Amino acid sequence: MSIAGIAALGLLLMLAGSARPDDSGGAQWSAYGRDESNRHFSPLAQIKPDNLKHLHVVWAFSLGALRSNESTPLVIGDTMYVSSSWGPRFVYALDAATGALKWRYQSHIPESVIQYACCDVGNRGVAYADGKVIVGQLDGRLVALDAKTGKPVWKATVIDYKLGAVITSPPVIAGNKVITGFGGAEYGVRGYLSAYDLATGKPLWRTYTVPGPGEPGHDTWKGDSWKHGGAVSWVVGSYDPRLNIVYFGTSNPGPWEAGERSNNRPDDQYTNLYSSSVVALDPDTGKMLWYIQYTPDDAWDYDGVNESVLADLTINGKTEPVLMHADRNGFFFVANRKTGRVISARPFVHVDWAKGWNLETGRPIENPDKRPTLTKQVDVCPSMLGGKNWQPMSFDPQTQLVYIPTNNLCVHAGEEKTEYHKGGMFLGLNPALLYPDKGGYEGAMIAWNPLTQSEVWKVKEPLWFVGGALSTAGGLVFYGSMDGWFKAVDARSGDVLWKFRTGSGVMAAPITYEIAGRQYVAVVSGRSVMMPNWLGKFGEEASRATPESGMLFVFALDE
Repeated sequence: MSIAGIAALGLLLMLAGSARPDDSGGAQWSAYGRDESNRHFSPLAQIKPDNLKHLHVVWAFSLGALRSNESTPLVIGDTMYVSSSWGPRFVYALDAATGALKWRYQSHIPESVIQYACCDVGNRGVAYADGKVIVGQLDGRLVALDAKTGKPVWKATVIDYKLGAVITSPPVIAGNKVITGFGGAEYGVRGYLSAYDLATGKPLWRTYTVPGPGEPGHDTWKGDSWKHGGAVSWVVGSYDPRLNIVYFGTSNPGPWEAGERSNNRPDDQYTNLYSSSVVALDPDTGKMLWYIQYTPDDAWDYDGVNESVLADLTINGKTEPVLMHADRNGFFFVANRKTGRVISARPFVHVDWAKGWNLETGRPIENPDKRPTLTKQVDVCPSMLGGKNWQPMSFDPQTQLVYIPTNNLCVHAGEEKTEYHKGGMFLGLNPALLYPDKGGYEGAMIAWNPLTQSEVWKVKEPLWFVGGALSTAGGLVFYGSMDGWFKAVDARSGDVLWKFRTGSGVMAAPITYEIAGRQYVAVVSGRSVMMPNWLGKFGEEASRATPESGMLFVFALDE
């Protein structure tokens, strides 16, 4: 069905069911995206455009760790749980109204772990269930903490971090199971997802996202390349309790140099399964139910890890369960989350590596002139940082819009030979130059209509890596930027209505919650990374704009 045809049917967006329904009327923020549908939307409406002038900091808290503070806090009852960077070095329980410390967990992760973390030492937050706070650590372990005391209840080793595999995102809770992936494609780690018993930490199942001998899709890998094939899941997944399906994105295949792992058969519909894809699994068994490969034979480091946002679409009175995904490759996907059928796919940023998406074949219409090789360097948009990176988008059922933090960058790159060494970088791509795309700006927050697949408004930002989005029933969208601003914009018009200088870059997604009838907004600030040389002035700008500090800011209206 064409995009125009879908729009003509008069689609209506409705909220999907919550993984753990919030019976507090939206007062809590009980999962990374408020629930496992990953909508990053709150029904709270006390803070709105006409009273933003009264919004101010009511308390702040130092996270005690430098670099890449990317955590999205949780609020359960009157307690906030937030993690720091460095794996995390700390997990804190705070009084959500005052910031008073209740307890602190220290992980004692060795600083040498940084050599196995491709993209700095961030941690994006924790999960909560059954009186436990569960955190994934850079040392490849899951740790469950008692939510009242902060004392460890159980620990489980997910993977050996010295392979180059680290955990940076919170797990998904599906019933009595804790499900997680990890990072490591840039080190030649073979990806898998695994589940653990919520009560004990006992391993329950493991599903490889790079199929081995005898498994479906194994023949899409050249020779023994599957052993170091990447396709890891380093961003948080989603869960639909009604369908009982979990959804995880997978990363680029390893290495980036396609000749090392691609059969290059012209009749192949899919290559290097299940890399740069979304996979749908039965959380009870780990069985793969379906997949969508967003970028077959990925040669640009586009990944497919970005979050899946779950909602329901009603088409002529018929409700269809939908998954929405803004991919690093620049395409926005709307798919049936029960079957994996792609309903529509259109670019939400400038895309030139592909000329479109073929709904009949289920694959992109690739532009062969934009595929890098060992002998050919190309200019391609978007860059390997993606049209959107890990920073989460938000879906507002009131405006029926998705708010997407985007990058406006292209790259000049070519392939190069590489060899696998345990714990060492396994890349195979030489990104010689990163540069702004049309317009000269580097990032933007955009409002996107997922039904018509069209942009509604855009707020341009001078630097790339715009922070994650929060939308609220008060008609606002909150987000931060690399140059240290935290902003509130009108959800329908994109007008910037309020901003606060945090003093450091804001990459994390903010949250909102309510205590004793008062609405609060919270965000973590503190972004500083080791910028690769090939980022040139972009790395210099980001480093100057983001001092090494980790702070949690909490805002509320004047009482």
